[in-house]
Amino acid sequence: MRDSLGSRVLKVNHAGENGAVNIYAGQAVVARFTAPSLVTELTEFRSHEESHRQIFWREMQARQTRRCRSYFLCGIGGYILGVVTALLGRSAIAATTVAVERVVLGHLERQLSELREVDQEAVTAIQAIIADERRHHDVSASKLPTDRFWLRLLSPVVASSTEAVIWIGMHV
Repeated sequence: MRDSLGSRVLKVNHAGENGAVNIYAGQAVVARFTAPSLVTELTEFRSHEESHRQIFWREMQARQTRRCRSYFLCGIGGYILGVVTALLGRSAIAATTVAVERVVLGHLERQLSELREVDQEAVTAIQAIIADERRHHDVSASKLPTDRFWLRLLSPVVASSTEAVIWIGMHV
């Protein structure tokens, strides 16, 4: 069970962190023009995601596990999502982070409950990133205006896309 479920979870999380790195990279490039006050925060969040990606990569190397097939797709998709949402401005950047992190946090909690008894190394790797992911969510949620109709449309699209990417990663 450890090798199958734990390794698969680590591969998908590693690919997801690659997507997150690239979301923040794309947002930071465009935010220089659309939301310059967020560039420092986006750069900080990106560095956290790079660290998370490295945590999963080290554990994958210890298991001699290859990257997920969706690794590069997550990177490209993440960058495109980052650029597009940053073009929409400060509120869309925050809404994207909230939507992605809400899905990711739920996903990580489910992984912990599934792996707790069968793969302590995977549990430790997952636990190492949760506080940062929660902080990204909470900081971004504090910046969300409640009166923007299109933000209520953006969040479910981003959340559904994130769920789809996770599902694809777990099943390919």
